[in-house]
Amino acid sequence: MKVLGVNGSPRRYGNTYKLLEVALLAAEEEGAETELVDLYDLEIRSCLGCLSDEPRACGYPCVLDDDMRPLYDAVLEADALVLATPIYWYGPSGRLKDFVDRLTALENMVHHSGYSWVEGKVAGVIAVGNDGGGPHAISTLLLTLVEMGFLIPPWGIAYYAAKGDVLDDEEVVVDAANVGRSVVLAARAVKKVGRWYDPSRERAMRLALKARELAAKRAAEVRAKRARLVNEALKLASEHALR
Repeated sequence: MKVLGVNGSPRRYGNTYKLLEVALLAAEEEGAETELVDLYDLEIRSCLGCLSDEPRACGYPCVLDDDMRPLYDAVLEADALVLATPIYWYGPSGRLKDFVDRLTALENMVHHSGYSWVEGKVAGVIAVGNDGGGPHAISTLLLTLVEMGFLIPPWGIAYYAAKGDVLDDEEVVVDAANVGRSVVLAARAVKKVGRWYDPSRERAMRLALKARELAAKRAAEVRAKRARLVNEALKLASEHALR
């Protein structure tokens, strides 16, 4: 079991790092091997959006030859990720955003292998700032990660929005520790699951046909009642309008 911690802060010693370290130490106590990478020590170029030109042009390895090349392998080797970011204008840092954008090369392998290469991996998110915006920054990352195929466990987030040493805030430290613990427990629990996403259009359209039939039946049952309700509302409104 391996957990990759990704520090998206330019301050390698700051509050973002501190909470990430708490999460990784908690993961180690659950029996996981951990690795920490500092994104600002690496060259990570911005995504070029190749898939908008041709979907199959985006894949592993990315055409950009930079430090994401070894990071892709680190992600693939990991069972879980913990992403930690400072809060920059209600969102993640630019470097962490670039890292997440570039993970599209693994997600987009669905066009090559038939499935996302990060499907079923577990992720937790930590956001730290001296002002508001933590929930917004986290929600943006969570939505992206889920769409890529990552699994977010219960208690998989922690955020801090204040000045001072974050390690003095016991509640937030507990939250960060549970991020590390929960990603390990979740990764261990889903080990036996194969593919999560079923790309079968035949199955989906069969379900759509059944849903259409059920919706038509429900509409037939409900529309008459709603028509009577609307007529009654019109009658009441008309009567009161004459007063």
